Amino acid sequence: MKAHYVWLARGVCRGLRPGDQALGSQAEPAIGAHLVTPRRTYAHHGIYVGDGRVVQYGGLGRGLRRGPVEEVSLSEFAQGRAVWIRASQSSSLDPRQIVERARQRLGENRYHVLTNNCEHFCEWCVRDEHRSYQVDELAAHCGRVRYRIIELFARALFTRRDYFMGN
Repeated sequence: MKAHYVWLARGVCRGLRPGDQALGSQAEPAIGAHLVTPRRTYAHHGIYVGDGRVVQYGGLGRGLRRGPVEEVSLSEFAQGRAVWIRASQSSSLDPRQIVERARQRLGENRYHVLTNNCEHFCEWCVRDEHRSYQVDELAAHCGRVRYRIIELFARALFTRRDYFMGN
C-alpha cells in the first residue's frame, strides 16, 4: 500500500497511511495500538502497552548512537509532537499478544535504519510482518531517480552521437 502524506502544522510532509487517526491530547490509546508520531524527516513508531507507556525501537533518537528496544512514557515517545494511531489491518493477534511480542524484544539492540527500524518492529508486533512502508517508499523513489538518470544519460549519449555522425 502506498504511503499517504499529510501536511501538518509545521508545514512539513510526514508519512501516514489511509485510516490513521489522530490521538486527542487527553485520550489514551487502546492496549496494543500501533502509534506513529512525526519527526523531522520520518515518522517514528511504537506500541502502546498501557499505563501511559510505549515500547519503541530507540534507533537513532539520541544522535548517532543507536538505541535499543525500550519502554518509555507516551510523552517521551511523542517528544511534543502529535501522535497518530495506525489503522489496524488484518492482525490475527489480540492486543495482549501484541504487547507481549513488543516486550519480548526489550533490550534488543540491532537497529538498522533500512532493515530493522521502529516501523519494522511495530509491523512485526502487530501483523507478524517485518516491513517498513517508509523504506519501501524510499526504495521506490530511488528506483525512479536511478531510472531517470539512466534515461537522461542515454538521451545525452545518443544526441551527442547523432551530432558527431551528422544526423
